[in-house]
Amino acid sequence: MNPYVDLVSGLRTAWVAGKTRTIEYRISQLEALGRFLDEKKQHILDAMASDMRKTELSEIFLVRNEVNHALNNLARPVTRCPHLLTLREPYGVVLIIGPWNYPLHLILVPLVGAIAAGESRTLPAWIPPSDPNLLQDCFAVVTGGPEVTSQLLENKFDYIFFTGSPHVGKIVMAAAAQHLTPLTLELGGKNPCYVADECDPQTVANRLVWGRCFNAGQTCLAPDYVLCSLETQEKLMPALRHAITEFFGPNPQESPDFARIISDRHFQRIQALLGSGRVAIGGQTDEKERYVAPTVLLDVQPSEPAMQEEIFGPVLPIITVANMDEAIAFINSRERPLAVYVFASNNKLVHRVLEQTSSGSFGGNDALMQMMLVSLPFGGIGTSGLGSYHGKFSFDTFSHHRACLLRNMGLEAVNALRYPPYSDRKMGMVASFSEIKRKGTCTLL
Repeated sequence: MNPYVDLVSGLRTAWVAGKTRTIEYRISQLEALGRFLDEKKQHILDAMASDMRKTELSEIFLVRNEVNHALNNLARPVTRCPHLLTLREPYGVVLIIGPWNYPLHLILVPLVGAIAAGESRTLPAWIPPSDPNLLQDCFAVVTGGPEVTSQLLENKFDYIFFTGSPHVGKIVMAAAAQHLTPLTLELGGKNPCYVADECDPQTVANRLVWGRCFNAGQTCLAPDYVLCSLETQEKLMPALRHAITEFFGPNPQESPDFARIISDRHFQRIQALLGSGRVAIGGQTDEKERYVAPTVLLDVQPSEPAMQEEIFGPVLPIITVANMDEAIAFINSRERPLAVYVFASNNKLVHRVLEQTSSGSFGGNDALMQMMLVSLPFGGIGTSGLGSYHGKFSFDTFSHHRACLLRNMGLEAVNALRYPPYSDRKMGMVASFSEIKRKGTCTLL
């Protein structure tokens, strides 16, 4: 028997009883989540520091913003027509599956949306099962790897939210299909960054190094490779060196602000990618600390390993192209990424890349920042994901939009027009009452 049948059944009992639906409950649980972040802050920071040398900015800060945004907007009154409305109702029992690279952020941000929408939920463990801040019959925490996830997915959920790799995303989607369960997939891919000749090299380098090296590059939205002309590459190299030194000192290994690779397996995988092209900046590694220095690779060929998989580390290949047309063609020849980035002083060039490419999100003259704004949806397209969340988009993701028509028992004589038998007169009257005419057209008599 599946070990999680009773757990899911208990959550469904709480859901059917309506415990999660009231505004008072949702607000109280969001406030409880906020207290958890405050009360456990130092414990979380200590754990993050010992694991990957992560910072508060990458985890607690962003979750707190989402909690406050939900609380600020959840009870806001909405003006509706008394007879026509779209009721946003929770799906029911939700499964949230999170990854290791942002273990707090990528579980609790979707959780904020699920609480706001009124779901019962199952999620991996960052909130201790005994935490008094949250109602225990409405939350369940499960820890484990692929085997545990597979067992959970055998159960029927009403919505599944998954963050991880495209490979595992296909497995989750196949499992969801067995129960016709709707889902969101937040995946990844290789995010291109085109740097135009008309730009400020140091500004570009600052934003590129920050975006590529944030969390030691273990960010699905990070710039994965650069496309630029040979002339721009020559201008970028000294600027990149300066930015790395400015941010992390002469020896980034000693910087308290530079994270570590999550595991030996991923360290070895990234280390092997350093054989692509040639190392122009960085390249130092320390297996004992799982440290990979901020690294720039030049003369990288599209067929080499660093261009065949998402790097997920502080390594930035640069590929030279003749012009923007070639860069756009290169981007469009590959799977649609989670993000496309472009740096250019000319806004027309930025908009051209925006209009001629497709991706989950877009960054013009910046990197990663679209992920940090609750006013923008975050999600992929194609192999980089399905659906979106953050801010109000999280609430919408975890809500079924139920169309409602509310009528009284009067005016039956009007209804007679739609009942058979039909005549030309009836059909003409129905059309005159209900037909939607195209605006902005004229009729020549």
